[in-house]
Amino acid sequence: MHVHKYERAWLIFGLAMLAVFLCLLAVAAVSNDIVPPSGMQQIDPSTVARTPPFDKPGLRRLPDGSYEAYYVAQVFSFNPAVLTVPVGAKVTFYVTSTDVVHGFFVPHTDINMMVIPGWVNTETHVFRTPGEYLLICHEYCGIGHQNMFGKIEVTKV
Repeated sequence: MHVHKYERAWLIFGLAMLAVFLCLLAVAAVSNDIVPPSGMQQIDPSTVARTPPFDKPGLRRLPDGSYEAYYVAQVFSFNPAVLTVPVGAKVTFYVTSTDVVHGFFVPHTDINMMVIPGWVNTETHVFRTPGEYLLICHEYCGIGHQNMFGKIEVTKV
């Protein structure tokens, strides 16, 4: 089989660029300690309502003064819809879904998660400014997606 010299040159160039990009990606991943998720908690989506602590979602205070917030995302709501947190509190969010992929996004914070059925996603944030924070679903989850929102109220103690 005969390959034209220009075609061969572009083929070699393309493969070389692919190798360079893969090497750069590997070097960046190793130098920044980027690893695939491991140890993520799994949960059966059909039994979320009966599985502690998701059977009673809400805020729990820990002995060290931090908080854990358990959320269940389902078409087309977050449970709990409103969460009240004291200002300065370190809150770890544990979020799962019972049905489809949802988003869990709080604007003006670093809370931004994709909520996938069968998995528990976590994110920790310290609320330093009192006020109301909107909680929105940013993954299209169905015809009522635009109505899927909640609220986090950060209050002074």
